[in-house]
Amino acid sequence: MAESNPTHPAGIDRDAIRAAARNLEDGPVTEGYKGDREAVVKMLNDALATELVCVMRYKRHYYTVSGLQNGPIKAEFLEHANQEQEHADSLAERIVQLNGQPDFNPATLLARSHAEYDASEDVQAMIRANLIAERVAIESYRQMIEQIGDTDPTTRHLLISIMAVEEEHADDMRDLLE
Repeated sequence: MAESNPTHPAGIDRDAIRAAARNLEDGPVTEGYKGDREAVVKMLNDALATELVCVMRYKRHYYTVSGLQNGPIKAEFLEHANQEQEHADSLAERIVQLNGQPDFNPATLLARSHAEYDASEDVQAMIRANLIAERVAIESYRQMIEQIGDTDPTTRHLLISIMAVEEEHADDMRDLLE
């Protein structure tokens, strides 16, 4: 007797699983993907721009802060720059997984970034600029996570993990403020 219900007793849709075996050029994006892929890719490209600006800001602060007493702050700036680069790499990778193109165009980076670049020379001004940028990033990621909802669990998980690190960065910068 033929099975009349394409859904497995455990609630798995067999037709959707079979459909996933087609359209191999779409890579990990199956027909069951529920997100607005173009909107998610744009959102991720804006987040990528933000992370790249943050890398450059932290690197500038790392190289320009001076004084023996600022050694721990200098080390913190470098650690954060490296973590922001990891975020940028993860975002670019996810964009490619969604069949998008990561946008590294330096000519439009600042316009697409949620955070600002900073050329402060005073260490406390640097810390303050970084704290502001971290808070901006946290709010940006919170809004992205809310917009994505349950439509793209992989992207949602990525954004949540990045936001957690940004919260740690904000806490670090707040602790360094005098």
